[in-house]
Amino acid sequence: MSTAAALVVVRPGPLTTVQDLGRVGVAHLGVPRAGALDPPAHRAANRLVGNAAGAATLETTLGGITVRAEGGPVLAAVTGAPCAVRLDGRPAAWGRAVLVPAGSALEVGPAEAGVRAYLAVRGGIAVPPVLGSRSADLLAGLGPAPLRAGDRLPVGAEHGAPAAELAPLAAPPAELVLRLRPGPRADWFAPDTFALLPRHRYRVAAASNRIALRTEGPALTRAVPGELESEGMVLGAVQVPPDGRPVLFLADHPTTGGYPVIGVVPAADLPAAAQARPGTPVRFSPLRA
Repeated sequence: MSTAAALVVVRPGPLTTVQDLGRVGVAHLGVPRAGALDPPAHRAANRLVGNAAGAATLETTLGGITVRAEGGPVLAAVTGAPCAVRLDGRPAAWGRAVLVPAGSALEVGPAEAGVRAYLAVRGGIAVPPVLGSRSADLLAGLGPAPLRAGDRLPVGAEHGAPAAELAPLAAPPAELVLRLRPGPRADWFAPDTFALLPRHRYRVAAASNRIALRTEGPALTRAVPGELESEGMVLGAVQVPPDGRPVLFLADHPTTGGYPVIGVVPAADLPAAAQARPGTPVRFSPLRA
């Protein structure tokens, strides 16, 4: 592939960002990790075009994206949320590598299930890194801004051998089951609140985004009044704001917060959260400490 190749954004979709595996080791500076919300789908797209796992891809949200190859052909692949893929208006493969000739348009259609699709190109999206990552961070405002029509994205040169086919990925959840380890402030809630969480039924709220998955459902009752001084927050923390509805912190989460954390969701459960649409039922499954 030509090192002069680039992608030009024709249709950006509702929210498309550049993402890699995020910023590591800078939380003490107040900088979130950011990175792909569904790392398995991100890695799979990169494997299909021969990239290293950390190469930058495009993460779409519900509405897809259309890009045009410029300066040379590109090898592309789409994974994540199932969707229609078209090359110059003709059906193309989802979950397989597709050669996009120079001047041709690749369309990633709206998500048919799930929320986020990943578009990888051989060589990766070569925007300048910031603090060691090319990821867009919507909370801190670091990295490239969400894509707009007319944006030109350079394509890198480093790559390896493409994978022949896609390893199976989990389907978007019909019900989001989140395992939950006790958090540092579980004792700030009424007795047995943590143990009885499986009885509560929640749904993914429409206000969810890359910062947090918000829930709708029963309010959790506090046993300790007042507020905490700000303390460190981690990926997967479940914070409970004053309205009592649990909030699950995702990749762009703040690094500190003052609401009590009732529990922490293991990282392995977070890709499913990234693909849970508003209205999806949510059930918490407490784990022993």
